[in-house]
Amino acid sequence: MDIRITPSKLKGSLSVPASKSCAHRSIICASLADGVSHLSGVTMSKDIEATIGAMTALGAEFEVNGEDITVKGNGGRPADKCIVDCNESGSTLRFIIPIAAAVGKETEFHGRGRLPQRPIDIFTRELGKNGVKFDYNNTMPFTVSGGLKSGRFEIEGDVSSQFITGLLFALPLLEGDSEIILTSHLESRPYVDITIDTLRRFGVAVEETDDGFRVKGGQKYKPHDEKIEGDYSQAAFFCVANALGSQVELHNLNENSVQGDKKILEIIRDMCYNGNIGNYNADCSDIPDLVPILAVLGAFGSGRSVIYNAKRLKIKESDRLETTAALLNSLGGNVTVTDDGLIIEPTGAMHGGTVDSFGDHRIVMAAAIAATCIDGEVVIKGAEAAEKSYPAFFDDYKMLGGKANVIILE
Repeated sequence: MDIRITPSKLKGSLSVPASKSCAHRSIICASLADGVSHLSGVTMSKDIEATIGAMTALGAEFEVNGEDITVKGNGGRPADKCIVDCNESGSTLRFIIPIAAAVGKETEFHGRGRLPQRPIDIFTRELGKNGVKFDYNNTMPFTVSGGLKSGRFEIEGDVSSQFITGLLFALPLLEGDSEIILTSHLESRPYVDITIDTLRRFGVAVEETDDGFRVKGGQKYKPHDEKIEGDYSQAAFFCVANALGSQVELHNLNENSVQGDKKILEIIRDMCYNGNIGNYNADCSDIPDLVPILAVLGAFGSGRSVIYNAKRLKIKESDRLETTAALLNSLGGNVTVTDDGLIIEPTGAMHGGTVDSFGDHRIVMAAAIAATCIDGEVVIKGAEAAEKSYPAFFDDYKMLGGKANVIILE
């Protein structure tokens, strides 16, 4: 699906979709509890559907009614061999592998898009030392079998926090105590904070140590009812739109959230003053999902902006450093890819053009926000990629006055 956008500012009120990061975690915890939990305000997307499907394969039961989900957990005890379809969700894949290993059932993992190429070598190494067998040839499908044993897990902190979150879900289910030892600096720390906070609400404790985390075995997940808070990752697109002249009032955001992407508010506050947009130097090690929309913001600034510590974006749904640069350069920007980030030089001459989504939801949404501020129409090819995390994005965009229309091929 290709979409043509005619530049216009956005104006109105928007209830921000539920946090995908929080929803993934609450769905998993509810599924591992013995009993019934009620989750409200869940924004359904392909990624969330993948996690629901995975936990269904592991024995949980779901009743979905719009944004309300009733979860009947069973403590993670599937009856038979499991087949888990992760679609394109890296979170689903890396969260579920240790859980499947902990409950000891043979599980076959499937995926599509770039997911089969995303690395899981940390798990094959560390889980392999602790009783788990992998039939894995650097792609999907692959099979995990054998029962995970408690022990010591040495994890690189600068690859993906998803590996740590996956272990934090699984280790409480084991009989003995375990330790996660970080062998390098933990990047994307806020995502681990979200995990620990969610575990706490579902009755599971994690102890932080000087070099990682200690998790007692034999813990029990407890049923819990909650409303999923709004997603700062998605709100960031509209926050940047506001910085660039739109007027969108955002609701459903938790001021006390531990979501790392709340950082967007601070960056905008420090960069924008007296109606002028300055520039920034942004360490994105903890906020990788903000990079595409931060780059859009920088392209309309008054000086050079620099994004660094974002090397991990090369293995997302697209090589997000390259595709973010391609997005802005195709519209008259001047963005250079570095080894671990981007250099954005404002040109003052952004214009219409055609943007390839590269199948990446965040590239689509960043392009749509950029289109509110330039001279000329923007065509986004493959705009359906936004459905991965925010299926209603273009509905909300048009509700706020954005002029976006599907191109009908004759």
